[in-house]
Amino acid sequence: MRDIVFTRASGWIPNVIREDGELRLMLGAGADANHAPRTFTFPIGEAHLAVIREDLARHLLLWSAVLPLCDAAGTQGRLDEDAAVALLDPILLSAPADVDAFFRHIRWDRGQLIAHGADIDLLERGQVCAAMRTATETPNGKRAQEYDANRRRAERGTVLGPLDVALLKYTGQYVHGATVPRRMPDAVDPALLTEVMRVIATAEQACAGMRIGRDPRRGKRATDKRDWERMAATVDAAVRRAHPGLVDDAVRTVSFLMCSEAADRSRSVPMEDDEEPDGTFGEGARKTALSFTDDKGVEKEWRADGPRTAAAVFWEFVEDRSAGDNEVFTIEDEKRGEGVQLHFYADSIARITTVREGEGGADTEYRVEYSLVDGIGGYRTLVSAFVRGGCAALDQHGSWIADAAEFERARRRRRDAD
Repeated sequence: MRDIVFTRASGWIPNVIREDGELRLMLGAGADANHAPRTFTFPIGEAHLAVIREDLARHLLLWSAVLPLCDAAGTQGRLDEDAAVALLDPILLSAPADVDAFFRHIRWDRGQLIAHGADIDLLERGQVCAAMRTATETPNGKRAQEYDANRRRAERGTVLGPLDVALLKYTGQYVHGATVPRRMPDAVDPALLTEVMRVIATAEQACAGMRIGRDPRRGKRATDKRDWERMAATVDAAVRRAHPGLVDDAVRTVSFLMCSEAADRSRSVPMEDDEEPDGTFGEGARKTALSFTDDKGVEKEWRADGPRTAAAVFWEFVEDRSAGDNEVFTIEDEKRGEGVQLHFYADSIARITTVREGEGGADTEYRVEYSLVDGIGGYRTLVSAFVRGGCAALDQHGSWIADAAEFERARRRRRDAD
């Protein structure tokens, strides 16, 4: 039989219960192997209950000292009740100076106390009882998160100035650096907002006209890593030049914002067309019908009388079908007897041209030539050139090697150089 004897408004602060006639402190902490919350209890006395009822600060201090014992129990272990009971008298019944001394020799959860309003400077100096004079029953989790974020920065040797803080809050990355940045002007101190917007304007001007293209090799929402790195480097250099006092965290959050917004713009539109009908290859060389296939044998047809260009349709096909075990895609012009095969796993491409049609049971003779490809931008250039002008149009793009062994050596040399 379990009855609740005392509880506070905040549901996570430990409750006092009576179980089979015995007073026990009950708290939730950690999770089991199925990610469900674990509950722990251990015995207390009437004198401990009296302090817990009347003194929020002591109640919170006890909680912060018990939490590491719960963490030590893991997902299946039992709480060390003897260790928990040994915390009661020193924390609940001792003089403040003795409590401060006791906390200098035990593990305790600082974040919970900070969330409940503890004075951070006093906590840092080891004056835990004095720090808890400002304690509140209702927690502020964001306060503890900000403390943890600043502590991690301090461990890296990073000290934020007011404008650094304002920029990180503007992008929503003050607490969590891995959060996708967004524009949050309301989170910034109004006195600093104008200066923040000057930094943002510097970044916007630096990357004006730049774009981050899609990378269909990696799925529907993937973008070109090299485009991202190029834009980030451009913004980084411009912001550092115009605002040299900013720390690395602040500069990175601004470049991250610019790149994220550019990537979102790219993802929000259909696969872009790469082809510009400039007549370079002549209308006779243009493709009227093509077939696209992947390494799984799936095929898609494209015809010139359709609403989309061949390159756009092909890259949408790649976007839909590309996977870790599906990295070879082919474009074939059966009418002209030529095609290209893209090997995404090897950063290479092969162009295949029919030399002689098989007659009288003889096999058709093909010429196969290989070339290394420089990222998704290189692939898009080659695909666009092929669908506009066939294999002949690829001559001006890269070096083509007919010997497979020689090509493999070239590929290994580049891989080793990288």
